[in-house]
Amino acid sequence: MSSILENRPALTAEVEKVAEVAGYLWEKGWAERNGGNITVNITEHVDDAIRAMPAIAPATPIGLTLPNLKGCYFFCKGTNKRMRDLARKPMANGSVIRITDDCAHYEIIADEPVRPTSELPSHLAVHNYLIGKGSNYKASLHTHPIELVAMSHCNKYLEKDVATRLLWSMIPETKAFCPRGLGIIPYQLPGSNILAESTIKELGDYDVTLWEKHGVFAVEEDIMQAFDQVDVLNKSAQIYICAKNMGFEPDGMTDEQMKEMTVAFNLPK
Repeated sequence: MSSILENRPALTAEVEKVAEVAGYLWEKGWAERNGGNITVNITEHVDDAIRAMPAIAPATPIGLTLPNLKGCYFFCKGTNKRMRDLARKPMANGSVIRITDDCAHYEIIADEPVRPTSELPSHLAVHNYLIGKGSNYKASLHTHPIELVAMSHCNKYLEKDVATRLLWSMIPETKAFCPRGLGIIPYQLPGSNILAESTIKELGDYDVTLWEKHGVFAVEEDIMQAFDQVDVLNKSAQIYICAKNMGFEPDGMTDEQMKEMTVAFNLPK
């Protein structure tokens, strides 16, 4: 059977981008075993032939009704699938799903009946929110960056914008490329609706949220940009921890220096 990617270069490019990011996550040690999830809205790349494709598995309840997702299509990492395997064989470790007309179910249409991540409801709830606010963001990423997760075990970094201020101050690029900073989500049960709701609330002010003692969740226009945001933030965390391991508290950029950055680069904060 031919792949849904055959003769569809734009869709292929999106899936290959997911595979590339999945490889980076594994190489960085941010995706142990089957850890982490990726979901990308691919609706813009769907043609009439894809719309006519039958489901290859029974429709599955999402557990939520998400009206903004009617007729949407997503590429999703599979449940219990490893990022390192998604990097090598994306269509054997992920699937293309279609949201049904009732906006409460999804069905797998390609390439194999790989059941999507168990955290799919929370990812789809975020995508429903993004579409509802008119956002161009189409990619969501959940991963476990070591240094950022380590910082989430210290209460002082869980206070509003404390981690943001610290991470921005470590290197100018962090403020330039992550200008909305890092939202903080107190610990919630992984995959729970309350975790999704808390994340959505923070996404009004931030593109990346830190889930206490768990990982990060990022949204962006494509999956590579979502990865880049997390990568830049974690680099700052590495610089901070490296300085602490050398036995000193890093000075960081001053408030005046960061304000200068905000003005020079026309940043939102």
